[in-house]
Amino acid sequence: MKKVIFGINASADGFFGHSDMNADEALHEYFMQMLQNSSEILYGRITYELMVPFWPEIAKNESMSQVSNDFAKVFTAMEKILFSNSISKVSDPNTTLATRPLKEEVTYLKKQPGKDICIGSLSLASQLSNYGLIDEYRIVIHPVIVGKGPRLFFNHSLENTIRLELVSTKTFPSGNIALHYRTLRNH
Repeated sequence: MKKVIFGINASADGFFGHSDMNADEALHEYFMQMLQNSSEILYGRITYELMVPFWPEIAKNESMSQVSNDFAKVFTAMEKILFSNSISKVSDPNTTLATRPLKEEVTYLKKQPGKDICIGSLSLASQLSNYGLIDEYRIVIHPVIVGKGPRLFFNHSLENTIRLELVSTKTFPSGNIALHYRTLRNH
């Protein structure tokens, strides 16, 4: 069965916004490898609109470094599933609007053949955590204090504690630290 993986950047004080983070070559390489092991990535509207059309434009114009351009190509080619109540049409050829409720869609996708499923949205990750559908959390902590921004479970409270097992850590030259956790399931 496919795994559901939530990968995200966070400040040292626990905020998950995109401003003031250090998105260097090593970080793009790290997330590119995660995407290469995935069949699709699921988004809510807010994060989706940050990523598309930004990365498809980078892939088209090859206007950044080689690693960033490669990340853009991998991202652009991936199947993206968008969960939104306010968007009724998308122009990106690799984006599909979800037609099933989140829990039903992810349960269905997990049973399909293929690579893992990535979650690219705080709201979706919060909801899927409550449903017990996230298998791995990959959180990259940036050495910055931002004092503001979105948080995990900001709009969706966590109903039950989720126990995690540390799989690995990776320290980047920038000082970023990737924490890779596996969800412990009660049997």
